[in-house]
Amino acid sequence: MAMFLVVNRQSGPAWDRSRQMEEQSGWAEHASFMNMLLDAGFIVLGGPLEDDRRVALAVEADSEDEVRATLAEDPWHGTHLQEVSIEPWTIRLDART
Repeated sequence: MAMFLVVNRQSGPAWDRSRQMEEQSGWAEHASFMNMLLDAGFIVLGGPLEDDRRVALAVEADSEDEVRATLAEDPWHGTHLQEVSIEPWTIRLDART
């Protein structure tokens, strides 16, 4: 059964702190991959946190293993982004129709 999970990622060893996110190497491939996950309904919400070094994603998946396996295919996985945590999220408030 699908559940919501919150994924926290942070910049990895290939992240160039002197460049904006869209200027990082491999940006187009990463953006295309993330857009594909969004279109597939895997990612519900996502984006960088205030410091632009951390990212939060709300995903809908069957398990943490599915999340790890899916995000392992991201061209930035392990280079520009590293997983910090994946936690189940119990939704108690939901304004979606």
